[in-house]
Amino acid sequence: MTVLEDRIAMAQSDDEITLDELFERIEKMPAPEGYKVEIVEGTVFMAPQRDTHWEIIADIYEQLRTKYPRKRVKSDVRVDYPGHLNGFASDVTLMAEEAVKNGKGLWSYQDVEFVAEVISRGTAANDYGLKKSAYAQAEVAVYLVADPYQRRCHVYTNPKGDDYATETKVGFGDDVDLTATVVGLTLKTAEFPTD
Repeated sequence: MTVLEDRIAMAQSDDEITLDELFERIEKMPAPEGYKVEIVEGTVFMAPQRDTHWEIIADIYEQLRTKYPRKRVKSDVRVDYPGHLNGFASDVTLMAEEAVKNGKGLWSYQDVEFVAEVISRGTAANDYGLKKSAYAQAEVAVYLVADPYQRRCHVYTNPKGDDYATETKVGFGDDVDLTATVVGLTLKTAEFPTD
């Protein structure tokens, strides 16, 4: 099938498409190199990885690695979340110690303890809206949004339904104290670049 034929088939389908089918079709389409692809509420989003974005992700990843083994810290790995067709490739994910992949070879959202997303202009609404809601529904204990445009981190804790009961804002340059959470460490933001 060509890309055009594949798109026509998707549009003409009377049946509800599954998340696996959507990802399978996306894999057949050439995505530009350096772009991350996610599905949020059934809509496909592609966002470029800029230097600022990557440097913050790498910094968070490296700090988590001081405490956690590599097998527990993930980046850009698909996890399917509650809600309609939510397949996220979060910037940084911390899995529970006992986490194992399911029968499809995917990690389960029930095993996600911490997620960090770094804001991109084109997908910021997802990170602050639909994805935040899905993470809360999944009972992800700590959700951190690093926003280089605002030069601050938003830390969401205490998931309740489709939202978080607690939000803490920390400016870049200040420490993000997560010692009282499942993360159990303090993230340094002094080297987070800004846009």
